[in-house]
Amino acid sequence: MLNNKTIVVGVTGGIAAYKACDVVSKLKKLGANIHVIMTKSAKEFVSPMTFQTLSNNFVIDDMFEEPKTWEVEHIELAKAADLFLVVPATANFIGKIANGIADDMLTTTVMARTSQLVIAPAMNTNMYNNPIVQDNIAKLEAYGCEFINPASGLLACGDVGAGKLEDTEKIVEYVENYFDNMAVDDNKKDLEGLNILVTAGPTIESIDPVRYLTNRSSGKMGYSIAQRASKRGANVILVSGKTNIEKPKELYKYIEIESADDLYREILAEFSECDVVIQSAAVADYKPKSYSDRKIKKSDGDLVIELSRNKDIAQELGKIKDGKVLVGFAAETNDILENASRKIKKKNLDFIVANDLTKQGAGFSSDTNIVKIIGADGDVCEYPKLLKTEVADVILDRVSKILSQKK
Repeated sequence: MLNNKTIVVGVTGGIAAYKACDVVSKLKKLGANIHVIMTKSAKEFVSPMTFQTLSNNFVIDDMFEEPKTWEVEHIELAKAADLFLVVPATANFIGKIANGIADDMLTTTVMARTSQLVIAPAMNTNMYNNPIVQDNIAKLEAYGCEFINPASGLLACGDVGAGKLEDTEKIVEYVENYFDNMAVDDNKKDLEGLNILVTAGPTIESIDPVRYLTNRSSGKMGYSIAQRASKRGANVILVSGKTNIEKPKELYKYIEIESADDLYREILAEFSECDVVIQSAAVADYKPKSYSDRKIKKSDGDLVIELSRNKDIAQELGKIKDGKVLVGFAAETNDILENASRKIKKKNLDFIVANDLTKQGAGFSSDTNIVKIIGADGDVCEYPKLLKTEVADVILDRVSKILSQKK
């Protein structure tokens, strides 16, 4: 929830301006206090009254109109903002603020802000890929501005490519994650100097050049752990299957893998230098026994694919543990405690994080999780539904405690 958070939303003149209505509506429903600033061009696409109704606040759209209050509006809004979001952002707007031009209420307020600026561009693909636009984006990133990169697809002009405003759900999710990460204690440096390897995301086992076996893992839990461990001072190596998540900027090393064999190989290459290994990746138990280098053609009969067992990576690491802290995950649908507890001994883990995939708000794709942490001594700690960033800190707190006991 975004209760008591003030978000200033800037809307510029592009066809995607209508999607900003959905963003404002969703943020308002999450409890945020929304103030909208529109450019003159934006009003050609959406009426200010629409945003006024959705936000329950006056919309500012004219630099020189009679103010609604006695404060200097652009200064007061800039001070009040916990976050400044521009959606959609045109090439014109990006170019102006990258070069210090403040010639309307939106750019003037942006210049006066002290809060984080998040920009969601939307424009023709040739404009977006223009080196001038890309240079302006890079310049703003160097100043600390964050960008929600546009999606690729069919644009309003008929072109196909990058430039389409990112899905409104993902924009709202980005805002939620920003405040979630702000809520945690970034001054805690209890993991400073430790080398922590985190695995995340799904593995892919190819059947032929077109088809493969995989699972529903989004990677969100592993990425949250990697991000929080980095914030707490650790040197983090993130070994990840393919996801749609941007890699955390603070990482010591990022390694992308595809198959379970790739994952095992990369872990072994880094294992000797690690103090902790947190295995949150969803690893395929089986792979096709044989790979066809040509697409398997459809026939009238059924297709039978013979599978062979993948190596149990956690169990193999447990055999060569050598004093390291090993953390496992168990995503289950039944007999949660029994199944998870069995894995602790079998894989020589320090503790395991178990979650019930049948519970709403737990497991794959969700931003939240509901977990039980089971220790090697059999103790069980149950937690309510938490954000995955919060679950990450719970896990890292336990790792920190185990390490301090080993000293």
